[in-house]
Amino acid sequence: MTNAQHTVVVDLGYGDAGKGTVVDWLCATGPIFAVIRFNGGAQAAHNVVASDGRHHTFSQFGSGSFQPGVRTHLSRFTVVDPVLLAMEERHLAAFGVSTWERLTIDEGALLATPWHRAANRLRETRRGGERHGSCGVGVGEVMAFSLAHPDDAPRVGDVRDPARLRRVFQVVREKLSTELGDLGYDVPVDDVAAIYEDFGRTVSIVDRSYCAELLTAGPCVFEGAQGVLLDEWRGWHPYTTWSTTTFDNASTLLAEAGQQARRLGVVRAYTTRHGPGPMVTENSELTAALPDVYNTDGRWQGAFRVGHFDAVAHRYAVEVCGGVDGLAVTHLDVASRTPDLRMCSSYSTCDRIVPGEFGDLAYQEKLTAELFTAEPILAGTPTADAISSALDAPVLLESWGPTAADKRARA
Repeated sequence: MTNAQHTVVVDLGYGDAGKGTVVDWLCATGPIFAVIRFNGGAQAAHNVVASDGRHHTFSQFGSGSFQPGVRTHLSRFTVVDPVLLAMEERHLAAFGVSTWERLTIDEGALLATPWHRAANRLRETRRGGERHGSCGVGVGEVMAFSLAHPDDAPRVGDVRDPARLRRVFQVVREKLSTELGDLGYDVPVDDVAAIYEDFGRTVSIVDRSYCAELLTAGPCVFEGAQGVLLDEWRGWHPYTTWSTTTFDNASTLLAEAGQQARRLGVVRAYTTRHGPGPMVTENSELTAALPDVYNTDGRWQGAFRVGHFDAVAHRYAVEVCGGVDGLAVTHLDVASRTPDLRMCSSYSTCDRIVPGEFGDLAYQEKLTAELFTAEPILAGTPTADAISSALDAPVLLESWGPTAADKRARA
């Protein structure tokens, strides 16, 4: 295991495993200089409960922000939504948490706009019963637009150039409207641009070299979004996110700084999924018995689903990630009082999901079809030791509740 001072936190499931509470614990037991976000955007929903009962769902700010002095850096791999970021800042400010002065944003990060968000919701609505699942904030539309029109994709640095900002906003609105028709968002470009320009005067916008400076200034935590089983290239296509959810982006940032990091994979003691797509161990009785106060059915995401611990899918996640140095197992308190929970170490069709060639979405879609027909073979209970054995990785952290005080480090 590396003895590097930095830690990368990645969810090995479908998201919602508890990345936020793990990051909060790492920052509480620090010292940690900064939390670096390295994928996703405002669709992230990382719940943190402080010891005094304050609760915040971290979206764009790092989940260590309850800890005094811990900074947030949004790297160039993130999608930044200034409007939703301002709303999040107001919620934190109501708790007495000051965040703007602790925030830096890479000028190369993509900008989400209201037109992206409107297009996202319209496109997903038109899919009807074939919906892929979405958080409805437009991150996928931002990524798709940037790939199709790289020179016209708005980026954070554009907020300092009013003429370019208005031009690219106009292009976004026109191209999405041409493709989809009326987006249902008629606010003038100038009005939206004025809001984004004000955002640019509020936050600290930095160049690409700044992340390396952070990594040499002190220990940092890289906070991932979504989960590996939703990865744009490794997840069950097309029920995936437009985001690289593995360690890859963090590894790039670390390599640029000549740094290394411990790779920490987060799993729940039972498997959950938000929205449609394969979930071999799903169990309707468990879904009814284990409601999650912070993760409920959503208009855009769809139903919150619960199942037995899926060691087969999690082993696949570890494999396509290139391995982990250790695991953080969350919700052990829930598992300990739920005697019906079991482990799934094999399916009726296989005991290993074989990774395909990187970028082969046809193969990923084939996996999706196979997983829809697989049945779980259940045996044993999902204790921390059993999960460690099933995934062939040491458990470094056990979580027995929502706060940092509920965590137990293991040697």
